[in-house]
Amino acid sequence: MFLALGSDTTLNIAQLIVAVALSIVLLLQAKGSGFGAGLGGQTSVFRTRRGIEKTLFQLTIVLIIMFIVVSVLSVRAAA
Repeated sequence: MFLALGSDTTLNIAQLIVAVALSIVLLLQAKGSGFGAGLGGQTSVFRTRRGIEKTLFQLTIVLIIMFIVVSVLSVRAAA
């Protein structure tokens, strides 16, 4: 399917997919934080990330790196 498209279109589609996935992961991750923590306030208890929270955190990092790489490739392909 992607072979028939140009490299610019393929990179744009990839960037869109990564952006949507990143948004979903960020929304799922933000569900556990309180309103005060979102505004820069301190939380009263330090917790270690475990289970699904740790997986979402690691997936967020991977998706951010993928988004940056696809964005740079997209800019280079357009030039």
